[in-house]
Amino acid sequence: MKARQIRTLPKSKKSAGGRKLPRANPDPAGIRPPPPGLGKRGEQGHLGYLLRQAQAAARLTLERALTDLKVTPPQFAVLTMLKAYPGLSGADVARVALLTPQTVGVIIRNLERDGAIRKMPHPVHGRMLQWTLTRRGETLLDKCRRHVNAVERRLAAGLGAAAEATIRRWLAQIAADLG
Repeated sequence: MKARQIRTLPKSKKSAGGRKLPRANPDPAGIRPPPPGLGKRGEQGHLGYLLRQAQAAARLTLERALTDLKVTPPQFAVLTMLKAYPGLSGADVARVALLTPQTVGVIIRNLERDGAIRKMPHPVHGRMLQWTLTRRGETLLDKCRRHVNAVERRLAAGLGAAAEATIRRWLAQIAADLG
């Protein structure tokens, strides 16, 4: 009978500072999780995880779609919200675009510098600034919408109008109930 060979792990090496360095993966084949759509990353997964997984995939696709316009998804969200709700303050933009006030501050400075938005003092609360799209900003948003519409067509591929409406209602209701 042949003796069974036992694989031993290499000893941890130490850095020049004497700290242990991480070992190489003892299993070069590694344990791989299933791709999206299978196992816990599919219909067996937790609903919150599946929403996050879908959002991450949609965001990456959106980033790629907007790259040639040099617009990020957060910038697109700000432009979209200012088109829908002109005159918002920076804090209000942050709330409706689901971004931090710090991020919106940077985005607003960049969009203003590029001539896509302009500020006006609030008619009653003069220190509060209200933001609106300029003609240049509307043109940029129109270009972005064409790219985003292509992504949204991919998202809704295979859905009928009724199923898409149901999903939109469900997602909006989640935000209203949990938000």
